[in-house]
Amino acid sequence: MIKVMEGVRVLEVAQFTFVPAAGAILADWGADVIKVEHPVRGDTQRGFVNMGGFQLDPNRHPLIEHPNRGKRSVGIDVSTPEGQEVLYEIAKTADVFLTNYMPQARQKNKFDVEHIRAVNPNIIYARGSAYGDKGDERLVGGFDGTAFWTRSGVGHALTPEELGGALPQGIPAFGDSIGGMNIAGGISAALFHRERTGEAVEVDVSLLSTAWWAAGASVTQGMETGETMRSTMPGATASVNPFMANYQTSDGGTINLCIVSPTGYIRDTFEHLGLPELADDPRFCDVLPLIENAEAGVQLIAEAIAAKPFEYWRQHLKSMKGQWAPFQSLVDLASDEQAIANDMIVEVEAGDGGKPFKVVRGPVQFNHEPLETTRAPQASEHTELVLMELGLDWDRIEALKDNGAIA
Repeated sequence: MIKVMEGVRVLEVAQFTFVPAAGAILADWGADVIKVEHPVRGDTQRGFVNMGGFQLDPNRHPLIEHPNRGKRSVGIDVSTPEGQEVLYEIAKTADVFLTNYMPQARQKNKFDVEHIRAVNPNIIYARGSAYGDKGDERLVGGFDGTAFWTRSGVGHALTPEELGGALPQGIPAFGDSIGGMNIAGGISAALFHRERTGEAVEVDVSLLSTAWWAAGASVTQGMETGETMRSTMPGATASVNPFMANYQTSDGGTINLCIVSPTGYIRDTFEHLGLPELADDPRFCDVLPLIENAEAGVQLIAEAIAAKPFEYWRQHLKSMKGQWAPFQSLVDLASDEQAIANDMIVEVEAGDGGKPFKVVRGPVQFNHEPLETTRAPQASEHTELVLMELGLDWDRIEALKDNGAIA
């Protein structure tokens, strides 16, 4: 497997998902990512026992595996002078320093940009935050649910007004994972810039900016018009294009037609829907009358799709020229033939020694090659190995362990 980041070392002082997800992507791409964890409790997220209402197995923990696969873990107490010295020893060998700790914690524990640059002036210093590293609220913390979903307007836009309340975020670490990809991209650009110019830059990505970029088309329209786009309840909005709507199957499934521009697709679409006669009907035979008679078209298509089950349409529409999709759950995608063909699922060794643990590969693929990665490390699993690689002798390692600076 090609490793585009081979030879790059990333020192990660971060926890939860947002910034560690960036480290996971860089590890997927071949970087040596050294994750620093507290020597006693590790990453705080290791202690989470519930995700979205589901009980978590601490030995098969998705909130650890997803953002931490492929890394090595070193246990360091960065609040101690001895621990800070060990951190600086690793930083001297690193290309990137990656953190999501807040400014006050970075200053207190002496790993803010000036401290790390003092031992390695050429390091890329990358920060992930809730609301950005400038402004009055740079000292305010936040999570995916506050910064990405709630404050950004994303939750508002996806909540139908008819619900009469706020729709809760249904996907844990949703913005965290998107934001992690943004950080990884920013780091890649910074490394490229350093390679060309010799200049090491700072990289900043916030959950708030991640959300606004993800919703950028709607945000731009809103700033232009002053109007806010909102999701609507099923059936609440009349379609202006019968080839762009959700239709229920006989067994309660949903098929989404998304033929944005029907030109050239009308006859083929009606034939696949079992309505070939409509291609010659003057109400639907061309784009303009199709749109003018959208309500009647929606009714006829709805009746046709409602006459057969979901799996029939899922197979039958594969040969249709126009765009469509089966309405699937996140779990359904795990058995989707196209997802499997594109190596979207990766198996890693399980920490409990049981069956392999399945994780989601990052969205970038190089040379069509499947990803090869390893499981997330146990907390502090690689402390001795990494420190010995740095040249620390066993007596010093033992002394650091004895005073609690490392695990």
